[in-house]
Amino acid sequence: MRLLRHLSLYIALALGANAAIAADAAQLEALRDHSLKRLVVHSTPRAVSDAEFFLQDDSGTATLQDYHGKVVLLNFWATWCAPCRKEMPQLAELQEELGGEDFEVLTIAAGRNSPAGITKFFDKNGISNLPRHTDPKQALARKMAVIGLPVTVLLDREGQEVARLLGDAEWNSDSAKAIIAAMIESN
Repeated sequence: MRLLRHLSLYIALALGANAAIAADAAQLEALRDHSLKRLVVHSTPRAVSDAEFFLQDDSGTATLQDYHGKVVLLNFWATWCAPCRKEMPQLAELQEELGGEDFEVLTIAAGRNSPAGITKFFDKNGISNLPRHTDPKQALARKMAVIGLPVTVLLDREGQEVARLLGDAEWNSDSAKAIIAAMIESN
């Protein structure tokens, strides 16, 4: 009898959690506008890779789990990528406006990108507030199913993928800011 009571409680909690996840997904979908319409919101959060990437200036390595507790907009990019040049200043603006304890834009150069080329890219585009992390052998990018660049992945505070966008987007738009604000508030 006690086991049955615990099982009933567990099922009720699980159903409630699933309803909350669905409501969050529906809320995020409703906030998508213009280029953010291409943001694919998952009905259930997905686990992410634990592959390491290199911190800027080769000062060590990290994993996405190191950002647990924050909402993260993870952007895979490359110096040779024209759409990346277009959206990087917008990502910097988003970080400037919403970045802090609860949210961070995390940029990772995937593939062959020389440190000098990355510095030149950031300087030419006036970017000073985003990290210059790298994934030179694309270990993280491969495990995250990155098939083109740029790819931007939205992670919740639990470090799970809740949405993904292939290609560039207007990350400084009201829609993007509303999506991030909703993620910060709900987590």
